[in-house]
Amino acid sequence: MRKVALVVMILAAGVLAGWCSSQALHHSVSRPRAVTPRGPLPAGEQAVIDRFREAKPSVVYITTIAYQRDWFSFDVQAVPTGTGSGFVWDEQGHIVTNFHVVEDAQELEVTLSDHSTHRAQVVGLAPERDLAVLRLANPPAHLRPIPIGTSSDLQVGQAVMAIGNPFGLDQTLTTGIVSALGREIQSSTRRRISGVIQTDAAINPGNSGGPLLDSAGRLIGVNTAIQSTSGSSAGIGFAVPVDTVNRIVPQLIAKGRLTRPDLGFETLDPSYASHFGNPKGLIVLQVRPGGPAHRAGLRGLSRSGRRFLLGDVITGLNGQPVRSVDDLLDQLEALAPDAPIQLDIQREGRAQRLALR
Repeated sequence: MRKVALVVMILAAGVLAGWCSSQALHHSVSRPRAVTPRGPLPAGEQAVIDRFREAKPSVVYITTIAYQRDWFSFDVQAVPTGTGSGFVWDEQGHIVTNFHVVEDAQELEVTLSDHSTHRAQVVGLAPERDLAVLRLANPPAHLRPIPIGTSSDLQVGQAVMAIGNPFGLDQTLTTGIVSALGREIQSSTRRRISGVIQTDAAINPGNSGGPLLDSAGRLIGVNTAIQSTSGSSAGIGFAVPVDTVNRIVPQLIAKGRLTRPDLGFETLDPSYASHFGNPKGLIVLQVRPGGPAHRAGLRGLSRSGRRFLLGDVITGLNGQPVRSVDDLLDQLEALAPDAPIQLDIQREGRAQRLALR
């Protein structure tokens, strides 16, 4: 019995010693490790951080609201129907975003970077450029307008930053480069938006209307669309160039809509151009009496019995070729009121130039 008891005591002592040893080992390896110093951030990273901090107060979160009737209680309820992004344009409380963000909205809420929420109303729409301007009902005093850059000197490979609210996650930063320039996309009105910036900075649903910035933190575009088979970012995003935005937004604030010079003529639907041999240009359908085109001598279609005779075909405007209605409208919208215009035409097979205002 004594031998058995001695063996048991020895075994117990061994188990206890092993347990104590394992506990000591466990405590020794569970302690936090020392942090390895990293040193200062590289200049490139710090610059991105600084630009984000500077731009963040100018970026807003937009919620669209519609009213729906509860068919059980017959009460009318305000229901959020969508979200998007935007940015502060000026200290008067104007907010720029995409047209498709606010389309069909009955009410709008704008959340600023300090998380304060404000009612807003639409003051101007340009569906053909997918742009809209809102105004806060009671603009706070601390609004910070976003710095404006230019898109005329952008280069492929240039670093860019996109800030927005993808999937409702506010104040999200993504980075990338200018992937291509001069792209064309189609607006909700089926008008061409030309000169569009392509970027690989991640743009997802909810980013629409947010700013695309250059490395100096200046606005160079308004994020508007993505090309994707899944509906999420596939590295191909598009932004309306800031030079277009900077030209259109003041018009929307002043007049509520995009205006363009009226030359006083209408063009033939391109689907009928084959009846006249598909000339390269726009066939003038009719000229309004007393208008600028009429005073300059532009001619529309004429009729001889049951036949229509070709008049003038517009081939250029101020030295730029015109091959479609979009070409003509793009160039007209870029002109100031009363700007002189040189209209290149083909008349009876001969090239001519007409001067008009």
